[in-house]
Amino acid sequence: MANLKITILHDIWEEGPPEPEPEPVKAPRRKFGKRQKKKKDPLYDREEIFEALTKLGHEPSYHVLDGKNQSLLALAKCGADLVFNLTESYAGDDTMDTNIAAYLELLHIPYTGSSPQALYLAQDKSIAKKIFDFHKIKNPDFATSYKGRTDHSHDIKFPLIVKPVSEDGSIGIDNGSVVDSVKELMERIDYIQEEFDSPALVEEYIEGREIYAAILGNDNAEVLPLIELDLSKLPEGARRIAGQDVKFDFETDAYKVTKSAPAEDLDEEITKKLQDTALAAYRALKLRDYSRIDMRLNEEGEVYVIEANPNPWLASAAEFTMAAKKAGYSYTAMIDRIVELARARSQ
Repeated sequence: MANLKITILHDIWEEGPPEPEPEPVKAPRRKFGKRQKKKKDPLYDREEIFEALTKLGHEPSYHVLDGKNQSLLALAKCGADLVFNLTESYAGDDTMDTNIAAYLELLHIPYTGSSPQALYLAQDKSIAKKIFDFHKIKNPDFATSYKGRTDHSHDIKFPLIVKPVSEDGSIGIDNGSVVDSVKELMERIDYIQEEFDSPALVEEYIEGREIYAAILGNDNAEVLPLIELDLSKLPEGARRIAGQDVKFDFETDAYKVTKSAPAEDLDEEITKKLQDTALAAYRALKLRDYSRIDMRLNEEGEVYVIEANPNPWLASAAEFTMAAKKAGYSYTAMIDRIVELARARSQ
């Protein structure tokens, strides 16, 4: 493959405010959700990607979208052959990642990862779940509620889990997210609406194993070896959910007693069922290049899709990379494959 000038595109909110802190950016009020910075591992995936691209003979550079028009104009003039798109938000608004992808398309700059349409479908969990229902992909029954109005409702039953309809990274999910009574449900819906200015997604809580399927590819997409987030060591009485404390709060006991590793003790039939379900979800939402599908496997062997994650975290410690390594990819080979998939669209 020819050497490419590759711009690694990221947003400033991954790092936190620089020193000295700049004047605050005045961003328009987002339709749903409050500005909230996600916690990240100190080892940023963009640095590892930069190193991998250098090893591959490419010319990588960084470009940060800082929420100001100048950074958008500079992107248009960056002269990149390809953008490695790591953005999750714009000016702190994590519903704007679809617009960033759309902007790259307007500029006719090839980029890695999913299209604006796929990002939108995956971001709005209620839309994604309706698409899953249409394709007969099993997922928890659900309802959506916003300011006293129920927009969609299955005949759901307790226990329920309540979360924002358009957030990712486990934002809005904690020990209080699973409810067992109408009183708790109403209180949690009110919390989601007040804290995030977002409709609440109310879905049946599925007790079971948390299984992640990393998918790499497009027409002949490959389901990589399954990864399990082991929640069995959480304190007695705690719900087995991957909340913010489990995923990002590095100092908490919940984070310290949970870990992800290749899934074990899955027979061939269950493994195939999980892989087929993940691939069906990937295709239903028109995801591309690479994604992670989160599922629950209950004691009866039923598989439920919980969430689809386009453009997931690519750090060496991340579940996607863990799955790629299990499949025989080095970190550099994984990045090379993603670049090839994106570049193929522009040839």
